[in-house]
Amino acid sequence: QVQLVESGGGLVQAGGSLRLSCAASGRTFSSYGMGWFRQAPGKEREFVAAISSSGGITYYADSVKGRFTVSRNNAKNTVFLQMNSLKPEDTAVYYCAVAQKRGVTIATNDYDYWGQGTQVTVSS
Repeated sequence: QVQLVESGGGLVQAGGSLRLSCAASGRTFSSYGMGWFRQAPGKEREFVAAISSSGGITYYADSVKGRFTVSRNNAKNTVFLQMNSLKPEDTAVYYCAVAQKRGVTIATNDYDYWGQGTQVTVSS
């Protein structure tokens, strides 16, 4: 059974930063790509960032490119999302997920395990 536990969410003012963490267990972490998604109230879940199994390839949604950075530590089975220059429109519940492949993918159907989510609120 794969378990993903996100942490690091909270309330921050616009322009501030947060670092989300996602600790994984139950699968050979280094063999799979990882992704971050978010869901705002009344909206569908959307892709934010993805990282390949080795960490050598990353991909971002246009809305966060240049502000967010995804990284991973395979020795500690953890993936991170560094969020800088936060905007009120970044407010959402953020989820990490394990992909079914080594590479990067933006499709939610390519991810088969999800964390419980962590709330990020950006005030204006």
